[in-house]
Amino acid sequence: MKVPEQVIRIGIVVAVLLTVVLVLRFAVIPPSLFSTEQHQSSTIKRELATPVMHAGVATCRQCHADEFDRKSAGYHKGITCEACHGAGEVHANDPMSVKPIAPRDRKFCPVCHGYDPSRPTGFPQINPTAHNPVKPCIACHDPHDPVPPETPAECSACHAQIERTKALSSHALLPCTTCHEATEQHKIQPRMALPDKPSGREFCGQCHASDSRNRSAPKVDLAAHGDSYLCWECHYPHLPEGR
Repeated sequence: MKVPEQVIRIGIVVAVLLTVVLVLRFAVIPPSLFSTEQHQSSTIKRELATPVMHAGVATCRQCHADEFDRKSAGYHKGITCEACHGAGEVHANDPMSVKPIAPRDRKFCPVCHGYDPSRPTGFPQINPTAHNPVKPCIACHDPHDPVPPETPAECSACHAQIERTKALSSHALLPCTTCHEATEQHKIQPRMALPDKPSGREFCGQCHASDSRNRSAPKVDLAAHGDSYLCWECHYPHLPEGR
């Protein structure tokens, strides 16, 4: 059986390409390009030659024990000193001549605390334009222990995104405490003392069941509506008409 001419041509092309690859791999391209050991050793040399910029928390603590202890017991305990004060290796070697930066204007703190909807619910956020305008953050907040001078009374202080959503819904006039019970400790340690959440269909039924005494709320037959699903599996409580 005669091999088709097209197949012969394809075979020649493949053979030529394979030859070129092998020549490049073993004759032209230096072996060091494929050497893992050489890459690792050169990387180590490069990193060791990089000047040391950061002193580390342990070094800061040696001279600033009071500030370190205060920070370690506060909300900023997970933030290193150099995150706010900049690289401190030069200062650690010559503390009298080189001083670290100390951010004192309003531009620095909003990098973390300016409102951003992608941040976790409950994370302290502000509108820098409206929150104590012009006043430096450190005038009210000690950076090493940034407890607010007054505990916010309104839920919107920490839950601004939820409050804005609820304000557009039929639940706009309902206080948060209608559905959530929060202790005073929640205002001080919000992540340690979480408010409770309704856990059954009967809770929403207090207003929305067909036999509810609340005349203004939409009514459903709880026995037939939504089968056995919880209400908030279909309706977002802060914007229940959204689905």
